[in-house]
Parts: sequence; structure tokens; C-alpha cells
Amino acid sequence: MMYKAYQTFANLHDPIRIFAKASERVSNNWFGNLSLNPLQRLSAHYEQIALLGFTHTRPDFKINSVIDSFGIEQAVREEKVHSTHFCDLVRFNKPAVEGQPKILLVAPMSGHFATLLAGTIRTLLRDHDVYVTDWLNIRDIPLSCGEFEFDSYVKHIIHFLRFIGPQTHLMAVCQPTVACLAATAIMSEDKSPDVPASLTLMAGPVDVSQNPTKVNELASSKPISWFEEKLIGEIPKPFGGAGRKVYPGFLQLMAFMSMNPDRHAESFRKLYEYRISGETEKADAIHEFYEEYFAIMDLSAQFYLQTIQKVFMDRDLALGRLTYQGRLVNPRLIKKTFLLTVEGERDDICGIGQTLAAQDLCSGLPGYMKSHHLQAGVGHYGVFNGKRWDTQIYPVVRNHIQSAL
Repeated sequence: MMYKAYQTFANLHDPIRIFAKASERVSNNWFGNLSLNPLQRLSAHYEQIALLGFTHTRPDFKINSVIDSFGIEQAVREEKVHSTHFCDLVRFNKPAVEGQPKILLVAPMSGHFATLLAGTIRTLLRDHDVYVTDWLNIRDIPLSCGEFEFDSYVKHIIHFLRFIGPQTHLMAVCQPTVACLAATAIMSEDKSPDVPASLTLMAGPVDVSQNPTKVNELASSKPISWFEEKLIGEIPKPFGGAGRKVYPGFLQLMAFMSMNPDRHAESFRKLYEYRISGETEKADAIHEFYEEYFAIMDLSAQFYLQTIQKVFMDRDLALGRLTYQGRLVNPRLIKKTFLLTVEGERDDICGIGQTLAAQDLCSGLPGYMKSHHLQAGVGHYGVFNGKRWDTQIYPVVRNHIQSAL
């Protein structure tokens, strides 16, 4: 009933948003070059209304070229190189460049599409051959394709590493840090030739007992039955995944927004002010962020509940109890993979120390193969996007990868 109620409201609201978007375009086309007038103010209000709504399809990455480290513009071609029922492996190919280090960037499956990492990808492309896990919206995947669980996530990482081949560098942003560390441990134990050359873990919940945040406190304050009863819905018809049990993306997004409601309200206020004052670049930046932020995807109920249980409630990896397909995951067996952990000083989702915990778990690595970076002045998203990522964190990541070549 929850999902049907949401979809009914969305269906009623969509025509209003479509009208507002069309009206905004008309106002801008007719009056955009004149001095400020009431219709321009109305256009700015229309923009806010048009933006206030969720979509369920992946936006474009909008990466057609990149300026490399030598200041040369390189053409970029987005290619789907491999697929499963649940994920496309996308390569951002630079036809004129060969031989750069290969990176598998694992996007979080946390209610947003992989396009949330477009800024991360654009920066990595300066010096690397980048592959990205482009997770598909589970609400469009038929039940006949099977279930998606925590083990399925780890299996996909291992599968994609094998597909890309030896000397691939693995990078995880937020939620997949646990799965990527598990995949690296399993491949190390198996002595796979495709074990990652380096592993970069960014702002992820390896051990949530370190400086718990509101996210951690919520997960530990309720029994797993509460999450199953209150937060799990069923995909209605006519969507391809009708009948699937899911954690709806709109609930995840509303939970994130409720942590900082004043900040989001202030962003929309600034969007209006920038638009009517002619500060187009600043307004466009806010608009593009929320256009991406409001594109949401659902999560498989099995994957979501298992993640809550294994990562946030029981701390299986931190306590040495995490399993993959019945096998104990042992990070101490990682011997050949250089490890970098990155955290943000002001991260209100993954507290300081939660990602750093991976350093102690990987006790089989000598000190010179492990490094940590704590970035001052950034919150969760600033770890992998924005100016400080681009100018201060990325050089650390690039040097880490170079050290593993």
C-alpha cells in the first residue's frame, strides 16, 4: 500500500511539474534578456516547482570529453562493455589514449544512480581508464531474473574484476566499501591473478562503532523486524519488477534530506535568488545537483535488510564474522593490494574512524602498503565530489594508484 500511495501521489503531481517546467522555458525564452520583471520571478518559482519531484530513470553522465593532466582535451566515449540482469559495466573510453591504469569504480547502491559519481569519474579520467558499476533500478527487473542479496553485490565486484583483468585498481565510495574489502579478501585467499592492485575505500561504514552518526544510531535502535515491517514495500503494476519486495528509493532520499532539512531549504532559496540576480552559473550548479539527487532507484529488500543486519547492527566485518557464500571473509589474507582509506572531517553519514578501521583489519599488509587521508572541511559528498575532492583528495588517490604500479 505504501508504494501504491506514493505512485498515486507522483502521478497526480507530475502534470503540475511538467506544466511548471514548460512555463519556465516560455518565460525564459520571452523575457530572459530583459531587465528583471515579474515574469522572470515567476519563471524562477516555476523552476523550483518543476525540480521538486522524483524521477526513476538514470540521468546522463554528460561526460563527452575531459581535460587531462597535460591540459589536453580528450574525447570520451561511454561504452557498455558487460552486463548482468542487475548491473551494466560502463567504460569511459578515451580512444586517443592507451595504457593508463585501469580503475573499477564501484558506485553505492543506496537509492541513487551511478551518475551521482559523475564528478568523481570526470576527475579520475584525467589519468586513468575508468570503469563504473551502473546499477539498474530493481523496480524494472522481472522477478524471473532472481533475487539480489549482499552476496550478489560481492559476486558482481569479483566478476567485473575478472572481466577487466589483472592490474585493475578497485575504488569504493561509501556503502560498497564493505563489499569491496570482502571481494578483495576472497580473491586474495583464492590467489586470483585478478586481485586488485590497489584498493581505495572512501567514506564507508567498515566499522560503525567508531564515532556513530545519526544513520548508525537509527540502524541500531530498532530490531530488524521493524525495518522489514515499516520500510519494505512491493513494486506495483505496471512496472517490470511488479511483485518484488523493495526498500523504496523515495524513503531513502527523504531520510537523507531529513538529516539536513535547513540546508536543502537554503539551497532552494539560493537557487531562486541566483536565478533572478542573473548569477546563472551558480543557479545551474544547484539545479544540476538536485536534478541528479532527485533521480532515485529502489533497493532489493533482501540486499537492504542484509546490509542493515550485517554492516550496521552486527558489524560482521569488523568483528571477523562476515561470510560470502558460506566462506569466512578474512582481510588478513590480503597481501598484494595497496590500501588507501579516505574520510571527511565533517562527514555526518560515516563518522571519522569508520573507514580507517580497514587499516587494522588488513593486518597482513606491511605499513608501506597502507595509507590514510583525512580531508579537512568536507562532509560526506565532499569526499568524492567538489573542489576539495578535485584539488586535494584526488592527488592522494592518484599517487596511491601510482605506487601500486
